[in-house]
Amino acid sequence: MNSSVPYLVNAIREWIQDNGLTPYLVINAEGNDVEVPTEYVQDGKIVLNVSPSAVRNFYAGNDGIEFSGRFSGVAREIFSPIASVEGIFAKENGKGMWFSDQPEPSPTGPEGGGIKSKPKLKLIK
Repeated sequence: MNSSVPYLVNAIREWIQDNGLTPYLVINAEGNDVEVPTEYVQDGKIVLNVSPSAVRNFYAGNDGIEFSGRFSGVAREIFSPIASVEGIFAKENGKGMWFSDQPEPSPTGPEGGGIKSKPKLKLIK
């Protein structure tokens, strides 16, 4: 099954823009095949403004996220595999979504596994 991350990045980016805010993407710059300007990397991560006024040709697909951006007036091509995308949030209020570097658990995954019982309500008078 394809990763849900590119779909969620596109949706959250649009949601942030629809609310008049600025979407920022967080990428693990130490991941394999990541192409970002290393001079802007801090603590192994890079935070990028991905608003339409800051980037061109933004594309989030199953292979990764790519776009063109300008850094100190110099145009650069950015690429991040989906596995290196850590989150997307609004600069102004921090609202957004963070992605775990762990695989998504299966419905009966190791985190308790099996089918959970239905919650029970008790009427108290």
